[in-house]
Amino acid sequence: MSARFAAVGGSGIAGPVWLPSAPPTLETLLAPTLQPVPLIPALALLAALAYLAGAVRLWSQRRRWPVWRAALFTLGCAVVVVVMGAGIEGYGLRMFSVFMFQQLTLMMAVPPLLVLGSPGTLLLRAVPHRGPGRSVLRLAHAGLRSRLGRVVLHPAFMVPLFLVSFYGLYLSTLDDALLRSWYGHTGLELFFLASGILFTVPILSTGPLPVRQSHAGRLLDMFSEMPLHAFFGVIVMLSTAPVVRLFASPPASWGIDGVADQGIAGALAWSYGELPSLVILLIVLARWQRDEARRTRLADARADAEGAPDLRAYNDYLARLRRGFPEG
Repeated sequence: MSARFAAVGGSGIAGPVWLPSAPPTLETLLAPTLQPVPLIPALALLAALAYLAGAVRLWSQRRRWPVWRAALFTLGCAVVVVVMGAGIEGYGLRMFSVFMFQQLTLMMAVPPLLVLGSPGTLLLRAVPHRGPGRSVLRLAHAGLRSRLGRVVLHPAFMVPLFLVSFYGLYLSTLDDALLRSWYGHTGLELFFLASGILFTVPILSTGPLPVRQSHAGRLLDMFSEMPLHAFFGVIVMLSTAPVVRLFASPPASWGIDGVADQGIAGALAWSYGELPSLVILLIVLARWQRDEARRTRLADARADAEGAPDLRAYNDYLARLRRGFPEG
């Protein structure tokens, strides 16, 4: 490790962590500097390899699988590797703004990429239906039919989960208790990613689900979630006291003002957090319009072939009137 990226002493965090010594710049933030235990980047890399193996299996059998779905899923995994495996992770250990950027990316930017990749549908299509693959398929189908699956994908569970991810974490002492150890810090990052996926699956997934929401229900979920992190960002920006004590005093060699950095974190929650939500909202609206157009075309085709039901009923009504009042 070069002196430019040498670890600083006294990280204030228990466990196998590495903090850079140089002040944060675009170069040092994006430099490929893995933590001593790069758990999340390794998981993302394994997920990408497993997904691509399934896609290649389908393509080798001349079965269709959209390339754009594979590209989106791979991109989502690549974003996780960069955000968790570059210098960003080292600075995120003691800088509120960087940690907030990581949280918003894991919760709101990465999940749509992963969900639009339809990994569940790929699993059902690519896994062999004999041998060990049969057991995997049975577990997948059992999960789809399980009561737990219905609960964790229900809005009554997902939206409060978002509340906990922001308000429950930062407006309590839970943040300092967890962020002061590698286990707590990494566990929070996994929690952010999992909660983002659970929120996004019912809204964007086109694969089989325990319960499928209507388009109106999906819009309602989005409109109930979008103000949450925006309002939280305003709270953080206006706060004059440290929201997270660990982030109040970054290493002196970084030359960072903890109060100013906290304001940047709040601004990110207010602005950056809205962009993925807006994209998801546009996708839901486009799908709704597409489905309505399809229903209209089918109804018109049925009317052309069989006659409109309303028109037939009206003609029958007129016929009954004529039978009841014959012409004199």
